[in-house]
Amino acid sequence: MLQVDLQGGFGEKGRTSVAVTDGETRIMLDAGIKVGAAGDDYYPRLARPVSEIDALFISHAHEDHIGALCRLVKLGYGGPIYMTHETRAEMPATLAQYADPEELKRFPPPDAQIRLFRPGDRLRAGALHVETGPSGHVVGGVWFAVTAVGLRAVYAADMVPNSAVFHMQPLPSCDLLMLDASYGADPVSGAERARAIADWVSAHAGGCLLPTPLSGRSLELMAAIDGPFAIEAGMRAPLAAQIGAGEALQAGMAETLERRLALAADWREGDALPACPLLVHDGMGVAGPARAAIAAADAQNHPILLTGHLPAGSPGALLAEEGRAAWIRMPTHPTLPENAALWDSVGRPCVLGHSCDPQALDALKRHLPALETGFRTGQTYLIGKEAVHAHSDFQR
Repeated sequence: MLQVDLQGGFGEKGRTSVAVTDGETRIMLDAGIKVGAAGDDYYPRLARPVSEIDALFISHAHEDHIGALCRLVKLGYGGPIYMTHETRAEMPATLAQYADPEELKRFPPPDAQIRLFRPGDRLRAGALHVETGPSGHVVGGVWFAVTAVGLRAVYAADMVPNSAVFHMQPLPSCDLLMLDASYGADPVSGAERARAIADWVSAHAGGCLLPTPLSGRSLELMAAIDGPFAIEAGMRAPLAAQIGAGEALQAGMAETLERRLALAADWREGDALPACPLLVHDGMGVAGPARAAIAAADAQNHPILLTGHLPAGSPGALLAEEGRAAWIRMPTHPTLPENAALWDSVGRPCVLGHSCDPQALDALKRHLPALETGFRTGQTYLIGKEAVHAHSDFQR
C-alpha cells in the first residue's frame, strides 16, 4: 500500500505539497507557500515531523512549490533536497521574494543538502522509485512518478501538455493521478488565448504593462507578442538562461526567443514607463518590480494586462475587480481537454486535483468521472492493491 498525505494545494490554490510513503520511507514532493495567507496557513500542513522525511523533491522554482524551503530548514529538515539545475538557479530569487526574511537570513537551504538532477532522470529514496519528466510549465520543471510495492502515484505538479514554448514528456500509467487542476473546466486552448493576448497588446502597442512570473509565462508572452517590447532589466539574464536550455523548448523556439530578447529594451524601476509593451515580474504585483510598476501604471491610467492567477487581495486582483486592468489568461496549466487527455493516456486511474478551489473541482468532475472532489489539504489518500482508497485527517 502507498499512503499519500495531502499537505497543501487541495481544495485551495497555493502551498502545494504532498508526501508519499510505503510505510518505511517517506518523501515529500514540493514545499510551497500560499500568497495571501498568514501564519501557519502560509506553509504546507505537514503530516509528520520533518525528522521523518527521508527526501524532499522540488518540481520547479515558483513560490507555490518552493517558497517554504527555509521554513523546513528552520524546523530541522536535514535530508537531501532534489531539484533540477534550473530550479536551483532560480531558487534564490523566489525565496528572496516569498520566504520570511528572517528565516531566509538564518535558515537558507544548505548547498550540502541539494542534489541536482536533470528532467528525465530516475531517482530513488529507500524502496521508493521516483521517475521524473519535463512538465512543459517552465525550463527545468518536472513531474514526479513514485513507485513502490507494485503501485504508482503520479504527481503532475504544474504542467502544460501543449505549450507553444516548452516540451512536456508523457506521463506513465499509474494507480493515482494528482492532476494540475488550476483551470478547472476551462476549455479554451493556449493557442486561442495567445491570439487574444497578441491582439490586445497590438491594440496597446504604444504602451502597456504586462506583469508576469520571472520564469515560464514570460517566455510564453514573448512568443505571443509580435512587435517591439521592453523588459525589466533584471529579467534579462534569467530569461537568457531559460532560453539557453534549448532541450527544454519546442523545436526552433530558442532561436525565436533569442532574437526577441536581443531586441527588447531594458526598463528599470524609477524610469518612465516606455512607449511599448513592458514585461515586469511578478505576475500578481505582490513582489518584485511589478509592485511599483503596477502602482505607477495605475496612477497614470496606463493600460495593464494581467494574464494569470490573482490571489484575493493582491494588487493585481484589486485592479481587475475594479476594472482598472484587463485580464486574459495565458494558459500555463492544463485546460479541460488537456487534462481529459492526460487522464485517458495513463489508464483512467483514480484522480485528485490540486491548485484550485472546490467549485473548480466540481466543474472538472463533470468531465472526469474518476476525479475525487472531496479531498482537502490535511487528509490522507491510501492506494491498495486494487487501487482501493480511503481518506482521513492527518493523525497527530
